[in-house]
Amino acid sequence: MANNDSNNRYNQRGVSSSKEEVHQVVDKLDRGCFPGAFCKVTDDSLTGDENLCNVIHSDGAGTKSILAYLWYRETGDPRVFRGIAQDSIVMNLDDLACVGIWDHIVLSSTVNRNARNFPAETLAQLIEGTEEFIQTLRDFGVKITSGGGETADVGDLTGTVAVDSCAVAIAPKNKIVDNAKICSGLSIVGLSSSGQSTYEQTENSGIGSNGLTSARHEMLSPYYRENFPETFDPLTKKEFVYCGPFRLKDSLANSSLLVGEALLSPTRTYIPIVKNIMSEKRDSIYGLVHCSGGGQTKCMRFGTQVHHIKDNLFTAPSLFQEIQRVSGTSDKEMHQVYNMGHRFEIYCKPESADDIISISKTYNIEAQVIGHTEESSKPNGQNHLTIDTGKVKLNYG
Repeated sequence: MANNDSNNRYNQRGVSSSKEEVHQVVDKLDRGCFPGAFCKVTDDSLTGDENLCNVIHSDGAGTKSILAYLWYRETGDPRVFRGIAQDSIVMNLDDLACVGIWDHIVLSSTVNRNARNFPAETLAQLIEGTEEFIQTLRDFGVKITSGGGETADVGDLTGTVAVDSCAVAIAPKNKIVDNAKICSGLSIVGLSSSGQSTYEQTENSGIGSNGLTSARHEMLSPYYRENFPETFDPLTKKEFVYCGPFRLKDSLANSSLLVGEALLSPTRTYIPIVKNIMSEKRDSIYGLVHCSGGGQTKCMRFGTQVHHIKDNLFTAPSLFQEIQRVSGTSDKEMHQVYNMGHRFEIYCKPESADDIISISKTYNIEAQVIGHTEESSKPNGQNHLTIDTGKVKLNYG
């Protein structure tokens, strides 16, 4: 498919990759006691201890749950929703990791479902998957407690299911990682989003939980539009709905995964690695960034008068290459929507990069220096980003 204004295609599906209108509102609000941190951190209002702080964070699996629904309807296997439980949890916890929190966390989950289309057997897998993944995290030393949640039958709001979580944590203020410290002269170490880590049971495509609305419609065929109208907004123009060439059980080029398996790869958590890295190299680390919403451009929101330069990215995993091939999406939009090969960044002193990479590789997760920081070259000193793929140079900000 030719490039038909990829950004417009994204907007036509009711999605904004930059969320500019959201940031315009949120940025006017109180930013907490660490305004430059990855998550909002507030003074401790739970215990009143002036040396402690609180973080309350909400996120979810997004429209990835619709992909799980399609897989369930095609295969009859409800276990796919165990991965969705992990997606929702990781999207919260790996954001918390960016401010240095992986202990004293209470997690609550919310499931909004259409009870007619999302029956008890799928709900059971979702709830059991949540508890199972929480136990996996505990096995890696993450102090997390399940705080229950809410299951709401809201058929008028969703034709399938939406899965979200909220995490609450208390932490010492002197342990918070403040991304305001990101400055010029740092190395950026990227942790790969694909492959199979020592704590994953299957190969990971690298997809995470961002960009799935676009990926689903660009990759999957009109068969799903014709047979599962409950999975898309009826007001979206037909040309933007399930316009790809694949069924879920088709093979993915240059991969051992099926298309559906690749799109549904559970979001990888980096907490076991980051916890280890921070215990060994904390004094060398100036910032942590989870490349979630905004993909490779997420970093621009952090640091002070910084030019982020990424000129040694991983080769894009097969799934991202195929999404771009079938959709005609531009390089600039692909890097703004997807992680493109690494989903976690560590901003560190250059002399510490090799040690950080070595720690990551002990978990069988590839890592490399993907770039560095320089002083902003903008007249007003604003942060900006340059991505050099070797074939094209992309500028943001």
